[in-house]
Amino acid sequence: MNTQMKPVSEISRRATHILFKEMGVVDTIRFLNQFSVGRGDYTKERANWLDDISMDDAIAQIKAEKSKAQQDS
Repeated sequence: MNTQMKPVSEISRRATHILFKEMGVVDTIRFLNQFSVGRGDYTKERANWLDDISMDDAIAQIKAEKSKAQQDS
């Protein structure tokens, strides 16, 4: 067992290589994207989207979209 500490960059490089080899490039990228840090402040942005809409309005919009999707099918 190797107890020598390796730099995180080396561990990341090796792990990425293994993932590419075992899963392929596309699935590796999809997997790694799960852990990327987002940008912005979701809580503030969400408040901007939703503060002016009532629950009844939101439900009505959802029902309208569902109805439209069914008609388009």
